[in-house]
Amino acid sequence: MTTATETSSYRTHECGHIGLSDVPNALLRLARIDEDVHVSGWVNSVRDHGELIFIDLRDRTGIVQLVIDPSKAPGAHAAAEKLRNEFCISARGRVVARHTDLINPNLATGAVEIHVEDLEVLSTCEVLPFQLDDENVDEAIRLKWRFLDLRRQRMFGNLQLRSHVTQVMRRYLDARGFLDVETPILTKSTPEGARDFLVPSRTRPEQFFALPQSPQLLKQVLMVAGIERYYQIARCFRDEDLRADRQFEFTQLDVEMSFVQQDDVLNLMEGLMKQVWSEVAGVELHDPFIRLPFHESMLRFGSDKPDLRFDLEIADLTTAWAGTEFGVARGAIDNGGAVRVLAAPGGARFSRKHMDEHTEFAKQFGAKGLAWFIVEEDGSLRSPVTKFLTESEQTELKGLSGAAPGDAIFLMADTDHVVSRVLGALRTRLIEELELEPQREWQFAWIVDAPLFEWDEDNKRFTFAHHPFCQPTVETRHFLETDPAKVIAQAYDLTLNGWELASGSIRVHQYELQQKIFEVLGIPAAEAEEKFSFFLRALKMGAPPHGGIAPGVDRIVALLAREENIREVIAFPRQQSGWDPLTESPSPVDIAQLQELHIRTVPIAKD
Repeated sequence: MTTATETSSYRTHECGHIGLSDVPNALLRLARIDEDVHVSGWVNSVRDHGELIFIDLRDRTGIVQLVIDPSKAPGAHAAAEKLRNEFCISARGRVVARHTDLINPNLATGAVEIHVEDLEVLSTCEVLPFQLDDENVDEAIRLKWRFLDLRRQRMFGNLQLRSHVTQVMRRYLDARGFLDVETPILTKSTPEGARDFLVPSRTRPEQFFALPQSPQLLKQVLMVAGIERYYQIARCFRDEDLRADRQFEFTQLDVEMSFVQQDDVLNLMEGLMKQVWSEVAGVELHDPFIRLPFHESMLRFGSDKPDLRFDLEIADLTTAWAGTEFGVARGAIDNGGAVRVLAAPGGARFSRKHMDEHTEFAKQFGAKGLAWFIVEEDGSLRSPVTKFLTESEQTELKGLSGAAPGDAIFLMADTDHVVSRVLGALRTRLIEELELEPQREWQFAWIVDAPLFEWDEDNKRFTFAHHPFCQPTVETRHFLETDPAKVIAQAYDLTLNGWELASGSIRVHQYELQQKIFEVLGIPAAEAEEKFSFFLRALKMGAPPHGGIAPGVDRIVALLAREENIREVIAFPRQQSGWDPLTESPSPVDIAQLQELHIRTVPIAKD
């Protein structure tokens, strides 16, 4: 949503508001026909038609055409002859209706133009490193010249949309009694699943602050403090590899509530998402969001953030093939593993080479191999392994997978974890390769009932699945003592179209229970006290039951903008390598700075 600036020394109106009428926004200053106006902006294009010069002038609101007649404004005409694209200029003149034949239907202001009386060049522009209407510019160049990249309407529109989203979020939570509270950026290193960014302390040599991966513990302390309803548009930092949905620094809507259970948080967030989609996208989300148990999500879709716009599901053959003599499947079943299949609609067109490529792809995710089948038009199966299957097994394979003639079927037999991971990744790949049409535009889903702990095979101990502050379910809490793998967390992730939008949980608010969870994680009492002393002190001081969630603002905006990478909705992002071409950071610092911080760098060993 764009509103006009106040009248200033450089403008009475903005370019996109010249000649408009019937705009339902009383704050906009709309210029009428025959009105004198003063506009400022950037030269989008210049067309010299001999005597008359036409300029498309652009600011953040849009474009308006300027016309300069040398007989009426010789000084302005002389200045206009020297203009190039992206010069910053200011012009005064009168709004005039265009002749019917000259109306530009592609511009909101296309029915009018400004006949210029005076023109001033505010600043010039050197030769552009790329044309602003070129959509194929290398990303490194775009980021190096980000201040030019952001002049594009698409990029400005993304930032405008982002601002609108956060406005809606704030209004929604303000109306429900939430308090906007800032938490520190310089804080203590705590385990949150990724590496911290560390900041050395000048006043305490050899000690470090950490930039927050999230305000997790501090917002829980705010609940102990009696704030009860907190939110913050929080800047967070994680030193992890960058991907389409990850940057070193990102923004989340951080929310925490006291005296709530899981349904209270989920209902609040559903209302917020419905409000955002309604106001920002004009989409009414009427139905309650799907709630999908973690185990079921992994079984049916091979992912804890499945893209549910597509009715493409993994089928389980483990029970049906309990007596199989097919070696790969037999071995997996005997070792407590799983046999599952995924049908690819229209996959019969895949060549043998293409099938080999799918097998190599599966190996990247831990598969030892991947069996495939083509369903012929007569319903028979074609595959190098068909000869190892009985007729009934072939019938079960087609029936349970839901494959039809012209489809392909992929089969995986291994541990439960490997099978889910491989077929989940393959499902995403097939959706893209086969260019499948989604059955729904927006499909939100809650992933609930995830395990509290995961087994770390390398270190032979349990680690946390979300973070170590999740409340276990009442029904599984007793397994903390006997079988931690069976403990289910009161945790929940909100997913949308294959992206994780938000993660949250009901928190531990009892000191003794928190200590027990630390014990399962192999964190001794002394170490827990060292790392979490302030938090543990708070749990002893009347901590209320509480829970929260943190939707990712960057991801929400990227989905609404239909962008595939969150870089496109962040003003100043980094390349995938973590390098920032604009500021050329990270960069070396002066030796004096390092000495002041009591830091000595270690040269990288060269091969």
